[in-house]
Amino acid sequence: MTSRSRDDLVIRTMTRDDLDLAIEWAAAEGWNPGLHDAETYFATDPGGYFIGLLDGEPAGSVSAVKYSPQYAFMGFFIVKPELRGGLLGPKLVEHAFVHVGSAVAGLDGVVEQAERYAGIWGFEPAYHNMRYQGIATPTNATDARITGYAPRDLGDVERYDRQCFPSPRHAFLEAWLRQPGAHVLLLREGAALRGYGMIRPARDGYRIGPLFADDGRVAESLFDALVARVPSGGSVYIDIPQPNAEALALVTARGMTPMFETARMYRGPAPDIALDKVFGVTTLELG
Repeated sequence: MTSRSRDDLVIRTMTRDDLDLAIEWAAAEGWNPGLHDAETYFATDPGGYFIGLLDGEPAGSVSAVKYSPQYAFMGFFIVKPELRGGLLGPKLVEHAFVHVGSAVAGLDGVVEQAERYAGIWGFEPAYHNMRYQGIATPTNATDARITGYAPRDLGDVERYDRQCFPSPRHAFLEAWLRQPGAHVLLLREGAALRGYGMIRPARDGYRIGPLFADDGRVAESLFDALVARVPSGGSVYIDIPQPNAEALALVTARGMTPMFETARMYRGPAPDIALDKVFGVTTLELG
């Protein structure tokens, strides 16, 4: 898909190499992407990433990943610093909306731009997410209910995940949970899955996401077990939804400090998810 907004502006669907460039831009913005996120991102919806070209040179990006005909998530809204304030950003978003169609669209936007997203594009605020940073200090505590993830667990994970995410996301999870260097842990009581979490290597340190759990105690056990899988002294990052008081209590108890805040917004009705079970957002780029 290609469109021309004016003589020197072309917006087209990204190639896989283009997505690598967008991730480099995201890293430069301080988003600290995972080392192996790109493969999962692209596999989820190869037609959902767009790049803007000025005079043939990459100038901006946006994504609109469709998980289903009913739900999409927008991200990678980046314009090169020297080109901001013009038409490129709005034209990128308008182009992405064509791919979104009638689906509800979510995003995690810069808080300072929330009014703009609402006024221009009709996004409504739902809540805020906050990124926290801490240092890996593994403990000796163990929980016999925790096991490592195996491909045979995918069905159970998908069913649990669906409580915490607005859409089924089979293709995403199948790829996400097998990232190189990642650790994925499940906590079961008998046959019942009570929560799961993943920690993966990032440009700086390690990022936890998702961390979904029935309650704070389950989340604490998973959190500590995940951190125990990475080298002591390394940086650990997690994005928590601020309305989840137990998630805030967890990161506070572990001595983590807030870094930056995003506004979760939706264009269309806000999905009904179990936010009290979301202790760590999967990824701010894809929801």
